[in-house]
Amino acid sequence: MNAIAIRPAMPADTEAMRAILNEEIRTGVNVWHEIERTPDGMRDWLAERVEAGMAVTVAERAGAVIGYAGYGPFRPHSGYALTVEHSLYVHPGHRGQGIGTALLGDLCERAAAAKLHAMIGGIEAENAASIALHHRHGFAETGRLPEVGRKFDRWLTLIFMQRNFT
Repeated sequence: MNAIAIRPAMPADTEAMRAILNEEIRTGVNVWHEIERTPDGMRDWLAERVEAGMAVTVAERAGAVIGYAGYGPFRPHSGYALTVEHSLYVHPGHRGQGIGTALLGDLCERAAAAKLHAMIGGIEAENAASIALHHRHGFAETGRLPEVGRKFDRWLTLIFMQRNFT
């Protein structure tokens, strides 16, 4: 099996990133959006993150983007400037192969290097794999919001997991 490379996302990656995200929007409950991201929307999202100095990375194997992760502002107010919220998505055909581990580990290293204080992940309560991944990377559950989201005609519970770096 080819090695996984983690590197900063580039505009040329946005179509592959969009395909991964839109698959989850269509079929899963790990993204609570119901409207797929457009090509322009994905390019704008990446450009905004990069311009703000936020990390967005991709996992690449044999020249193909198979996952991505990034962080952005947790809340818009200045008091939250050193806290970020992250997201991480892996192509369904590549899950369970250490890609999420590589992406989250790299993202945590970038957050620590940026001297951020805390990183928050919002995870659907039944996503045991993501919860376990976050525990392995030093995150702890810090909040649970029962039935605050709805998708596919069912209520969803949001868990906040947090890791502090300073």
